[in-house]
Amino acid sequence: MSNEAEVDMKDVELNDVDPERQPMTTGNGDANSAVAVKNGIVKIKIPDEKESKFTGLSKEELLKVAGTPGWVRARWALLILFWLGWIGMLAGAIAIIVQAPRCKPLPEMNWWDSGPLYQIGDVNAFAGSSGLKDLEAKVGALGQLKVKGLIVGPIHVSTADQSDDLNLTEITPSAGSLNDLESLIAAAHKKSISVVLDLTPNYKGSEPWFSNTLVTNVAEKVKVATDFWLKKGVDGILLYGVERVATVVPSVWAGIRETVSNHSEEEKKKVLIGVTLAESPDEVNNLLNRTGVDLLLSDVLRHKSGAAVGQVVQNLYSQNGTRLAWNLGHRVRGHLASTADFMTVKLYQLLLFTLPGTPIFNYGDEIGLKDENTSYPVMIWDSSSTNETEKSEVEQRNSLRTFFKAVSELRGKERSLLHGDYVPLYKSTSALAYLRSWDQSERYVAAFNWSPNDRATLQLSHEMLPKEAKVVVSTNEEKLAPDQLINLDQLELEPQQAVMLKFPYAA
Repeated sequence: MSNEAEVDMKDVELNDVDPERQPMTTGNGDANSAVAVKNGIVKIKIPDEKESKFTGLSKEELLKVAGTPGWVRARWALLILFWLGWIGMLAGAIAIIVQAPRCKPLPEMNWWDSGPLYQIGDVNAFAGSSGLKDLEAKVGALGQLKVKGLIVGPIHVSTADQSDDLNLTEITPSAGSLNDLESLIAAAHKKSISVVLDLTPNYKGSEPWFSNTLVTNVAEKVKVATDFWLKKGVDGILLYGVERVATVVPSVWAGIRETVSNHSEEEKKKVLIGVTLAESPDEVNNLLNRTGVDLLLSDVLRHKSGAAVGQVVQNLYSQNGTRLAWNLGHRVRGHLASTADFMTVKLYQLLLFTLPGTPIFNYGDEIGLKDENTSYPVMIWDSSSTNETEKSEVEQRNSLRTFFKAVSELRGKERSLLHGDYVPLYKSTSALAYLRSWDQSERYVAAFNWSPNDRATLQLSHEMLPKEAKVVVSTNEEKLAPDQLINLDQLELEPQQAVMLKFPYAA
């Protein structure tokens, strides 16, 4: 080792020779014959003993530095900035909440407000010879239509105009048994479909409540039967001729209403539906107030179009809000396709689904089923066809059903259609348009042209309307295709065409 202690790099001689590189010797061990191999030299950095590592400040040194005026001022400045930032964010959040538009509280909703009701006056004609059993098998298909309730029957024992044969708590054998009804109710409830029972006493005769001398006695039987069936799980009662019983025996009628109310539960109410053949809006308003029913089917829309429909709806809506039921056919009056022209079935489907209130359809209205000398035509389930005429009919039925299903689905999920305000936009002899809007939800415009020959140009103008709206559904997609943008200043409708448009809420 040399005496130069301050040298950074030193040469170290590797004196140990790798065994593999030992000198090779001859057989006689002569070292002189070995091949001399010179070992390499490696440079190694040896740290200076005077170098030292930084270990940071001690606790005493930190306290000494932290107490200097500079650090004190820095800490106060950072603390103040933190709280100013936090207060600023809080103030901003409060300002956003205060300035944001408030959501309108949702109205009280009952199950019958959330979608269409489907009336089945004759379970055998609708479902098959097994009656209620066959109807249970059809519940899945009805669920696809997004119906919220079935109005079944009447199915009780009764002979036309023979009050002695009346038994309101016994099911006629052709329809099935009590077990069949209870099984149907269970199956329907699994699909979130309610079941309402038509208890009209003399449904086969000329007067729903028999003669005037029998009304009191029959009404008492209805009250008892109402209690019986509600205990069995039905979700409501429907009665024809309510104006008569409410007038002749008001005390008994009040008892029937009270019975229904007593069976209502907080999470699900029971419904009392009345039916009248009155066509005047004033009569319907009067009956709604006098009878106190939850829904009232009537004939106010029969044989009306354009401005006449608009006037009826405006009259009833202004006094009753959404506590309305809309229909164009029922067990007594027959089917929609027989009441209206076949070309306008989709138009009327759209009308019933978009009016404020509950749409009620007769079985088969979704496929344009017509009455054939009877109010209870056999329901068509088979979609097969053997000739061109039948193929065309099948296509028409499928088209109607697809349209019905699409609009029914919208009706059940869009708030503007569920319980939105009704705003008239346009009406003429054969055309009508109105707006359905709810708070900050998407808005919908429904427009109709009943004229069989003439096109209609609707100039829609309102402070809530934008310049354009998008087509949602149309009865004639060749002219107005879905998602097409339409100028609301010049809405063109072909003869017997209807359309539903939508546009977003704008603050």
